[in-house]
Amino acid sequence: MLTYTPPSLHLHLHLHRYPHSTTISSSLHHHPNHPTTTAPDPVLRIHNSKTTSFLHHRQPASTTTNETKNPPQEYENDHHRHRDSEGKPKTPPHILPPQEKQNILEMSLVTKRGPQFPGSIYANSLPSLQSVIQTQNEDDEDDEEVMIRRALDIRRKVTAEVFKAAMKKGKFGITYSTNLVNRLPDFIDHVMIEAAALKRSPEFKDSTFNLRAKLVIDHSNVVPLIRWLKHNNLSYPKIAKLICMSKGNLDSIRRLVEWLKTVYVKGEFLGATLLKSGDDILHRRLEELDEIVDYLESNGVRRDWIGFVISRCPRLLSYSIEEVKTRVDFYLNMGMNENDFGTMVFDYPGVLGYFTLEEMNQKVNYLKEFGLSTEDVGKLLAFRPQLMGCSIEERWKPLVKYLYYLGISRDGMRRMLTIKPMIFCFNFETTIAPKVQFFRDIGVREDAIGNMLVKFPPLLTYSLHKKIQPVVIYLMTKAGVTEKDIGKVVALGPELLGCNIAKTLEVNVKYFLSLGIRVRQLGEMIGDFPKLLRYKVDLLYPKYQYLRRTMVRPLQDVIEFPRFFSYSLEERIIPRHKIMVENRVNFKLRYMLACTDEEFNQRVADKVERRQRFESGRMDDAVSDSRMAEGTLGKTASSSLSS
Repeated sequence: MLTYTPPSLHLHLHLHRYPHSTTISSSLHHHPNHPTTTAPDPVLRIHNSKTTSFLHHRQPASTTTNETKNPPQEYENDHHRHRDSEGKPKTPPHILPPQEKQNILEMSLVTKRGPQFPGSIYANSLPSLQSVIQTQNEDDEDDEEVMIRRALDIRRKVTAEVFKAAMKKGKFGITYSTNLVNRLPDFIDHVMIEAAALKRSPEFKDSTFNLRAKLVIDHSNVVPLIRWLKHNNLSYPKIAKLICMSKGNLDSIRRLVEWLKTVYVKGEFLGATLLKSGDDILHRRLEELDEIVDYLESNGVRRDWIGFVISRCPRLLSYSIEEVKTRVDFYLNMGMNENDFGTMVFDYPGVLGYFTLEEMNQKVNYLKEFGLSTEDVGKLLAFRPQLMGCSIEERWKPLVKYLYYLGISRDGMRRMLTIKPMIFCFNFETTIAPKVQFFRDIGVREDAIGNMLVKFPPLLTYSLHKKIQPVVIYLMTKAGVTEKDIGKVVALGPELLGCNIAKTLEVNVKYFLSLGIRVRQLGEMIGDFPKLLRYKVDLLYPKYQYLRRTMVRPLQDVIEFPRFFSYSLEERIIPRHKIMVENRVNFKLRYMLACTDEEFNQRVADKVERRQRFESGRMDDAVSDSRMAEGTLGKTASSSLSS
């Protein structure tokens, strides 16, 4: 950027650099009625009388005349004028310092003259750029290269200012225009080159560079394009990068944006889709892109899903149609149908475009090592395609090693993989290991942790601080589970940790307490049967009513055997109770329900037989007892008589 120098400083610098010259200029021209003053050196632009008299007073005519007659001779004869205070030679006046050369270069390249006002002084006697270059050493190529680079930098600055002016005319703010232009170095160079090329045309031969740069910018319609892209929710960094990617062909941006809208790409994703689709996306034919979309639609990806898929996986547009077909066939050959494939691509679009075919084959082969067939892997990927985004070395192998350390076999891992494949997408150090350590801390035995995880794999997907810990705290504070039994409860019923406290646990706890069960007793019931708190109250109430009113059983029977609520009322409790009534036998709830039908029938038969045996044995005992009583009475009577 050019710096503004005050007029007084211009005059001071001019007189200091060129003491033999009295040529000055003013923004005021000669007035026709103003008398001219005769001077040895002509004054091109005369100021007011006070300024002129002050100048001649400071520089007398005799001194000026003598100094201007033969400056080189005086310079050669005057030793002190060529030496500084320390006696070192001074720089000759015709060799300019680098900073002064830079100032002269900037003044020569700028097409606009700085603002003038009445009374200002402008030093117009500075040497031209050509004279400065001619006075330098022609053999110094490095200095010439530096000057050329500086000239190009100044041209870039001038082009950037012209571009900002066009942006301002297009109703853009100064800050927005500055931020955008600073990110457009390639486009600024393009405008600069095109403007320089226009000078070859006869009609622009005598035009200024600013005018030619403005014509190039207006002809490219870049300002309306920026307004349109901004209207489509593109930020200025994305707009700048797109303009640089176009390499001057700005119509390709509008053409591709319009095509993306036809395939339902939303405005907020237009910029990211264009920038991540590859450097050559702006130069691809729309027919090729339409062919890719039609092929995906024919294989189960619905038309209204295409926009979502492309916006999440823009790299898909950079592939040829042959590459897309190869990737689609990779999944279809694993037994997927069109519906499964379309759903998989919609759930995780990156599964189709982010990985090489070699990586995809390696991951499929690794999953087969758990004992899965190709069709099983296809079903697994259709259900959880995020597995394809996991690294074998960084994610799967460390997790498998950790699970093996917990005592989980390959069959157990296969069960975990098929039931909850998302586990193999986790980082075990940050997600799984803290939960396992928490289970150890609450008293779950080491050999039971692996079985618990295999039994209920979704447990590892729950949040430790938002789900698992709050449930454990509630069981110990509100449900009466002791610290000694909490590890047992979690090991036997890990599903309990997935229950909602407000909607499930708290409702069940209040119901059992309303029956007259104490908190301590409820804790013992949960320790014996953790699944007790997972049932809905609507299913518990009919069973309890039947127990109390029909079976006429005390509440203590339920406290001793809480599994009573796990059996079906219609299929097990009522039929077996009727059999007991018909056979006039009675069992505890544990022996009544916790057995198969064959075992129950056998128990009833044994009970009936014992009862019958007891009844027959009781009659025999009654006869023998009467005989014994008669004999005892006879002995008593005889003894009394003898006495």
